Order: sequence, then structure tokens, then C-alpha cells
Amino acid sequence: MRPDISSQSKIISIAEKRAQQGAATTDGRADEKRIPLSVFIIAKNEEERIGRTIASCIQWADEVIVIDSGSTDQTVTVAQRMGARVLHNDWNGYGLQKRFGEDQCRHDWILNIDADEVVTPALRDEILGLFQTSVLANYDFWEVDIRDVWPHEETAARHAFSHKQIRLYRKSIGRFSASSVHDTVRPPSTAKIGMLKGHMDHRSIPSITFHYDKMNRYSTMQVQEMRGRGRRLPRYRLLFEFPLAFLKGYLVRGYCRYGWWGLIASTNYAVSRYLRLAKFVEAELMEQSGRPAKHPSPSAQHKKA
Repeated sequence: MRPDISSQSKIISIAEKRAQQGAATTDGRADEKRIPLSVFIIAKNEEERIGRTIASCIQWADEVIVIDSGSTDQTVTVAQRMGARVLHNDWNGYGLQKRFGEDQCRHDWILNIDADEVVTPALRDEILGLFQTSVLANYDFWEVDIRDVWPHEETAARHAFSHKQIRLYRKSIGRFSASSVHDTVRPPSTAKIGMLKGHMDHRSIPSITFHYDKMNRYSTMQVQEMRGRGRRLPRYRLLFEFPLAFLKGYLVRGYCRYGWWGLIASTNYAVSRYLRLAKFVEAELMEQSGRPAKHPSPSAQHKKA
């Protein structure tokens, strides 16, 4: 039995109604305020979240592309019903998957969104405004503030932890790195980078169960990537990795503002940091004993979150 996607059906229905309110184009989308911008999203098994993501940009961007790496749920169906162009590409790591996505975009200006992110109305209006003025050309790269949204929240709190990434950019000037773990746009050293005022909502953690599954997958990929490039983590960090990471989450990331949930979030963050270190030490010990640790391959583990 497929998981219930009634919530996604509601999102799809809303998007379809909005499309009917404007002058429809041949692909069924409203023609109003369509700008020469390509949006691309990488995804696998994201039927519960990708509908909201596509709905946040499908009405105003010229094209929305979903790069699917082998979903077994309704991700492809949901994306196609929303009006996105869906392409398949086998998983080779985050950076390479996003580089493949860049190659499929017909416009030079690109907006990259993850399947668990949503363009807020304020950010949408800001991007539309840029494309209507000469300000856009002042920079080839624009950073976006990406704010965490917890399972019990509708949108990011003002005090939410956030990180800035280049997401709106010209692919002819800079591209995503080819790292299997880190997906980051690499601009030239001389590039000037603008900062958008609006933000994206980031629903990375829909549940604690999901979070622990993600930590297990991602920590394995991190260890493989670090060992592959010869990085070493000192074992004495096992003594203080957890408590320091907890304090970083609770105080530096500001999780203390969330009350009891802040304790949970800080603990989970500390677990993720400790798990990475523990797996790294495990891999070293197994290698020294002549029995390399056996972990699932990144392609078998991947589910973008």
C-alpha cells in the first residue's frame, strides 16, 4: 500500500486552481510574471514534501525541473501533476547530481531548491523584482537565507537557525562542486555575491524517526568521503564531541529558544556529530584489523533530506 498523500493532493488542487485563474500556457501554467529562470530540484522518495516545494515556484519560473534518482513512491507522479519536467539520473552523489540538473536547465539564471525547501512569498516577490530591474546584473551569485522549520511549525520562526547558501546564480559563471557529500556552488574568487532578504523554509526533519534514519545514512557518507580524501579525525575527540556539540546546538544555534523541543533538537544534533566520529573510528579499527567495515553504498542509502 502506498502512504497516504492526501495532503499533497490538496496542494496539487490548490496549484491547479491558481493556474486556471490566469492565462494558461501550453503546459497548463499561468503566464503571468513568468521570468527567464530555471528551477531545478533533486529528489528521491519525496512524495510528502515535493508538492509544496514545486507549488512555491511553478507559477512564476519559466521552467521547473525535477531530477529523480529512482523514487519508488509517488514523487514522479506528484511532480508531473504539478507541472514540473521530470528526468531520471542515477545517483552519483549530491554535487554530481546537482551538476546534472544544471546541465538540463535552458536558462543561464538558475534557482536551486531542495525537495524539502519552500520559496516563501517574500523571497518570491524579491526574485520577481530583481528580474524586472537592472539590479539582478549587479551580481552573478545571490545567497539565500535557509531557515529550519520543525515538524510542529507551519513556517520558520524569526529566531530559527539558518544558513546562507548561493542558490540563485548564473551557471555560465559558477557551478556546483563535484563532491559526493557537499553540494555547494563554487563562484570564481573574484565574484561579487549579493544577499537576498527573503528566505526559504527548510523542512529537513519531518519527524524524529526520519531524523535518526537521515543521521545514520549521512554519517556513513561523510566518513566515506573524508577517508577517500585522506582526512583524519583524532580519537580523543570522542571525550568531548557529544557535550560540545550539544552546547553548540543549544546556545550557538539558539535551540534553547524552543523550550523542551530545544533540548530534543540539541541532543539529536550532538548524536549526529558523535555518530560521524564513532563511525570514523570504527572504520579505522576495522581496517587495522584487516576487516574493513561494511556499509551500504551511498547510492543504496540515498534519500535526499
